Amino acid sequence: MGMTMTQKILAAHAGLASVQAGDLIEAKLDIVLGNDVTTPVAVDVFDKAGFTRVFDKDKIAIVLDHYTPCKDVKSAELCATARGFAKRFDITHFYDVGAVGIEHALLPEKGIVGPGDCIIGADSHTCTYGALGAFSTGVGSTDMAAGMATGENWFKVPSAIKVVLKGKLQPFVSGKDVILHLIGRIGVDGALYKSLEFVGEGVKALSMDDRFSIANMAIEAGAKNGIFPVDEQTMDYIKGRFTRPVRVFEADADAVYESEVVIDLDTLAPTVSLPHLPSNTKTVDEVKGLPIDQVVIGSCTNGRIGDLRAAAAILKGKKVAKGVRCIVIPATEEVYLQSIKEGLTEIFIEAGCAVSTPTCGPCLGGHMGCMAAGERAVATTNRNFVGRMGHVKSEVILASPAVAAASAVSGAVASPYDMEV
Repeated sequence: MGMTMTQKILAAHAGLASVQAGDLIEAKLDIVLGNDVTTPVAVDVFDKAGFTRVFDKDKIAIVLDHYTPCKDVKSAELCATARGFAKRFDITHFYDVGAVGIEHALLPEKGIVGPGDCIIGADSHTCTYGALGAFSTGVGSTDMAAGMATGENWFKVPSAIKVVLKGKLQPFVSGKDVILHLIGRIGVDGALYKSLEFVGEGVKALSMDDRFSIANMAIEAGAKNGIFPVDEQTMDYIKGRFTRPVRVFEADADAVYESEVVIDLDTLAPTVSLPHLPSNTKTVDEVKGLPIDQVVIGSCTNGRIGDLRAAAAILKGKKVAKGVRCIVIPATEEVYLQSIKEGLTEIFIEAGCAVSTPTCGPCLGGHMGCMAAGERAVATTNRNFVGRMGHVKSEVILASPAVAAASAVSGAVASPYDMEV
C-alpha cells in the first residue's frame, strides 16, 4: 500500500520502511518549538520530571512573541522563565525583543525548518511549516518538555485528505481566501486528526506566502498538519537560509486518501469568515457594508512581506476611515525592515495606521489591539472565536490583507475590487 507525503516523512523519522494510517510510532524530531506562553509550562514539566539536559541545544527554538514587548508583570514573568531556561542550556535559537518575530514566520525565514523535517511546537499553528514540505504539528507543553529532553515524540499516523488545486488565483485573491474557502466547505472538524495534502497544477501558481497562509490554518479545519510538495519555489525560498541536508518526500502514486476536495482557483472570490467560527464563510460581496471599528493586518498567517505589499497597494494615497483603528504588524524584524526600505511603512503611517514591532499581540487578545464590548474587527489573523480579540461581546471577521485594507478605507467590510489601485 502506498504512502502519502506525511506518512513517508513519519516513517523515515521512525526508522520504518512504511507506516499506515492509525499506526502508533515514535519518531525523531528535527526541531522542538516553544513561545513565551507555552515554554514556561514546559519548563515546569521538564524540571519536575527531573530532566537535567536537553537532547540538542541546536534543535530547540524558543521565541518570545505572544505578549512581547511585555505588556504586564505576568507576561514579564513568563518571559523571564523562558529566558532563564534558554540561558541555562545555551539554546541556539532563542529570540527576544529586538530580534524576535512571530514564531511561524521567523523559523522559516531563519532557515531553522525545512523540507522533510519532523517538527513539533507548543503552539497550534506549528502546522505552518508544511508549506516547505515538512511534517509539523502543534502539541501541548508536556510533549514539548519531553521532546526537548529526548528528541522524540509519539504520533498516531494520520490519514489524509487530498486537496487538488486547479487554475490560478485572480488579482486580489490570495492563499488566505483559499484556506477560508476550504474550511467553509469541510468545516472546523472536517479534517480532524488528518493530513491536508495540497496537490495539483494550481500549487505552482501559489507564492510561498500563500502556501504559508494555507498551511498555517490547516488546524482550523481540525487537521493534524497541512503539507505542500517541494518544488522550485520551495527550493528558491530555502536557498541561502536552510543549511541542513534537504530531504524531499513525494506521495506514492497509489497513496490512500480518505477523500478528495477540488478547488478551482480561477473562480475563487475574496472570502471572509464571519463570527464566531473560521468555517462561517461568505464571499466579500455577500457581506460588504458591515460596519467595523478596527482592522488588524499581521499575524503568523498574514504578516509576511507579500501580505504587507498587498495591503499597501490598497492603502496607498488613501486614508483609514474616520472612527476605524488600523493596526499593521510586520511578522518579523526582517519583514519590518523590508517594509521600511520599500516605502510600505510610510504608506501605512500616512494612511493613518499604527505600525507595531513584531508581535502576536491582538490575534489572541494579548495586547496592541484588544477590543471592547460591541466592537467588530476585520483581521488577517486565523481565529475568530468568542472573545478571541478581547471582550466576549466583540467580533472578529477573518480576511485577507487586501480585504482588510479595503475595509479600513471604507469603514466597513469591503471588496478590494471596489478600490482604486
